[in-house]
Amino acid sequence: MEIVVKIAQLLLSLSILVILHELGHFLFAKLFKTRVEKFYLFFDPWFSLFKYKRGDTEYGIGWLPLGGYVKISGMIDESMDKEQMKQPAQPWEFRAKPTWQRLLIMIGGVLVNFVLALFLYSMILYVWGEEYLPTSKAKYGIACDSLALKTGLRPGDMILSLDNQTVEDFNHIMPSILLNEVKTIQVLRDSQKIDVTVSKAIIPELIKDKGFISPRMPFFIDDFAKQSAAKDGGIKKADQLISINNISTPYFDEFKAELTKNINKAVKIGVKRGKDTLSVSLIVPASGLIGVVPKVGELFELKQLNYSLFAAIPAGINKGFSTISSYLKQFKLLFNRSTKAYESLGGFISIGKIFPGVWNWESFWSLTAFLSIILAVMNILPIPALDGGHVIFLLYEIITGRSPGEKFMEYAQIGGMIILAALLLFANGNDIFKLFK
Repeated sequence: MEIVVKIAQLLLSLSILVILHELGHFLFAKLFKTRVEKFYLFFDPWFSLFKYKRGDTEYGIGWLPLGGYVKISGMIDESMDKEQMKQPAQPWEFRAKPTWQRLLIMIGGVLVNFVLALFLYSMILYVWGEEYLPTSKAKYGIACDSLALKTGLRPGDMILSLDNQTVEDFNHIMPSILLNEVKTIQVLRDSQKIDVTVSKAIIPELIKDKGFISPRMPFFIDDFAKQSAAKDGGIKKADQLISINNISTPYFDEFKAELTKNINKAVKIGVKRGKDTLSVSLIVPASGLIGVVPKVGELFELKQLNYSLFAAIPAGINKGFSTISSYLKQFKLLFNRSTKAYESLGGFISIGKIFPGVWNWESFWSLTAFLSIILAVMNILPIPALDGGHVIFLLYEIITGRSPGEKFMEYAQIGGMIILAALLLFANGNDIFKLFK
């Protein structure tokens, strides 16, 4: 059921984004009295799932969910309709319009995606507000994975700043290290301030790392899995797990590390229940998991920000531009071979995985806003067959006063489609490779 929910969210999100993106092109085309022959959600090679015609435009839904398109008269696009281009230009055709109008038609989709993201972020802040863990409130310090330990961080370190710049939101620490080329991390360790040097050599590993650091916390039980060795052994909700075989493990990361040393072995777990301290015997499963869900939220002082409508709009716009900035920095990593970020490039499977397994409207709209930014940035790239490729040719025409020849445009379109197909195969091939890795 979880995978069905993820697929449903992905398809709904992409449908909304594609329709609104193409609507941007459509509305500018109509504004300048340019004929739109087709308006499609998804592609329709050979046949469509649904279509109807109103006026000069055929509206439909294709069967191939790789995007969508509007077919504008008198324009070299993915339809490669060369016969139309052999005829004399008509007043309603794209090629007959002034350059500035054609430019607005081409950037209409990207413009709508950017505006949509800013609108969604504003409404999310207005409806749900914003909740996060301030870095200063991670009172037990940090838990470290192997890469964090390799960097020089230690369990229990209190993060003070990155390059002497305070990071307000704890969840922004890792992205800041990755995207802002952080050189040093300032931590409080045993009441002393220490600088931990961040080597560029860890960046390829950090891109793939899903843990790195997390807020350290005592191990209180919030819930149990369906199959739970802990529950079967007599552990109850709200219990605090404090030791394994008399080895003190007051924090969750310490408990987990000690547990993995005892796979398939009988252990005695120290349990604090109210004022009592108990010992529970159980056998650690081969998975190294005892089927418990740790309590998180109540252990920390989270910061909750609520916004009025008028306060949410500028806050949402600021969040949108901050997200755009971060995404562009990710592109810088992608094109830097030394980071090996291209190995993490994913396709539809990776996109689908970011949606939660249960339907949550706040998460859905947040991810849709983020995907809207991705769609806008990807489409404005100067690759022929994308909006950005057409924009480059139109800017060339504005500057030189000459338009590229139709033959050149045909070859550029074909070349762009080959590049896009290669990128699509590479990204989705990466996804498939990861499934079997």
